[in-house]
Amino acid sequence: MKKIRILVTDDHGIVREGLKQLLNSQSNMEVIGEASDGKEALAKIKLLHPDVVLLDITMPNMTGLEVANLIRDITPKTRIVVFSMHARESCVKEILASGAFGYVLKASPSSDILKAIEAAHRGEYFLSSSLKAEVIDKYVKGQTGTPSVSGYDLLTEREQQIFRLVAQGHSTDRIADLLFISPKTVEKHRTSIMRKLDIHDRFELLKYAIKIGVVDPELWKE
Repeated sequence: MKKIRILVTDDHGIVREGLKQLLNSQSNMEVIGEASDGKEALAKIKLLHPDVVLLDITMPNMTGLEVANLIRDITPKTRIVVFSMHARESCVKEILASGAFGYVLKASPSSDILKAIEAAHRGEYFLSSSLKAEVIDKYVKGQTGTPSVSGYDLLTEREQQIFRLVAQGHSTDRIADLLFISPKTVEKHRTSIMRKLDIHDRFELLKYAIKIGVVDPELWKE
């Protein structure tokens, strides 16, 4: 079995050590490196090209958010899972917009970390249960102004298929496999969807999908 190669970042040595012990005890995971600050994390990412980065938000020399925004240009295939003490809605939104696939609170059970890493490796989203409730209820449902379903109706049947799959957290490659089309074609449809709906990132797309009833918010609770 090919293991998920993970880089662990946190400015506290005892936290990194605990994470390494947990992850290395899993048959499908291995920690290939660690970093104690943002600049070191970025250097290790460039050198090691991990499958998943377990990223702390509050680090010296460069924040986790700054690192996340650079990862896509350095190693586009590397998935990001944030492991943080911060539960603020704004933090979650920003990190998801930067390209992260997971956000796990440090107060969460260790099983959440494992689930988040596995989900991110598959190109799917995972948020801690308490975060999901806050994001969905306070941000998604709490915004004023509900978008019209008519915008969704303007999408072609294929675009609607891809819209639903993107909202469910599937990666471009996974969508291509499911629909028997090329990743390039998926990206072309995604661009068209974003333009027609005037949506600019995946978080906005998920918010729109939940508001018009295309995606059930319960899907983020597993």
